[in-house]
Amino acid sequence: MKKIYLISGERSGDLHASNLVLAMKGLDSSVQFRGMGGGYSKEAGVELAVDYSEVAVMGFLEVVLGFRKVLKYLNLVKKDLLAYRPDALILVDYGGFNMKIADFAKENGIPVHYYIPPKVWAWNQKRALKLKEITDQIYSILPFEPDFFAKFGMEVHYVGNPLLDEIRKFAPHDFFFQRNELSYQPIIALLPGSRKQEIAAMLDRMISLVKEFPNAQFVIAGVDSLPASVYDSAKKAGLKVVFNQTYDLLSHATAAVVTSGTATLETALFRVPQIVVYRTSSVSYLIAKNLIRVPFISLVNLIAEKEVLKELIQDDFSVEKLKSELNRIFTNVVYKGEMLQGYDLIREKIGESSASETTAKLILGSLKK
Repeated sequence: MKKIYLISGERSGDLHASNLVLAMKGLDSSVQFRGMGGGYSKEAGVELAVDYSEVAVMGFLEVVLGFRKVLKYLNLVKKDLLAYRPDALILVDYGGFNMKIADFAKENGIPVHYYIPPKVWAWNQKRALKLKEITDQIYSILPFEPDFFAKFGMEVHYVGNPLLDEIRKFAPHDFFFQRNELSYQPIIALLPGSRKQEIAAMLDRMISLVKEFPNAQFVIAGVDSLPASVYDSAKKAGLKVVFNQTYDLLSHATAAVVTSGTATLETALFRVPQIVVYRTSSVSYLIAKNLIRVPFISLVNLIAEKEVLKELIQDDFSVEKLKSELNRIFTNVVYKGEMLQGYDLIREKIGESSASETTAKLILGSLKK
């Protein structure tokens, strides 16, 4: 019987971790899992030592201010990891936290497998050398990463993108409109993020857009892992919030406004024209602006290696520019067509592999050796 310790630190990582666990169990039902994650991991059969919602912070300044809390859970996870003594540690995304855990595990002779490695190509690229030192195997989900890591003498496995696994499982609800008491006006989907700080920074500005498009209905993709009160301002403005129905919402949307993150790629895979937005504290933004070494922040543009869609970041994230870009999507057929062609290019680059199954086979194969 093999024991695995698994760590994810936010919603998308938790989802991908749960699918990996299910794939591994499908190949070997005797494997046991413990670690840090959320509801998806727990449902898949991971015994949670820590729920990630207790730890989550975002942004450079916010991480500094929340350092004591993060340090507390780092120490807790380290102690639990040593007490559990797994045959392998699987880290899923969540770079700042997981890099520290990988270092600790390596010092203590625990094999380290990193699924969805930190985006070291975005800033301080020499961190790739540290990653090389503290991991045994890396499983990449972005098609450009193997070439990047090869510059540092690293061989990583490109396993495909786990979002495709999730989308393949999805079946649209036949009565989405009736179930959520929606009208049959065109839907503009609002995806403000999955963390409390993101939603606080994004949602009110998204809501201000509503009066500019009276012939559309704005519907918010909500997550029930947060208190329902984070959506109070939307409900007061008369907007519908649909919880845990993001794929249904995207399958019916005409356009979307999306907070930068995994959701931008999900929206592209559903072929919904979108605007990507992001806003953080002034201090965090200035730090990031000076550190980041890539031309885009959205996964869509990064994978395509060109501007497929518009990114409205910080001061550019205004109601006026949102209105202008949405009108462009609705009225400029050429612009919309070029965006959809960009989505096709991304799909081609990602490929059709099942990331969860491919990674599960590689990890279990290494354990047998």
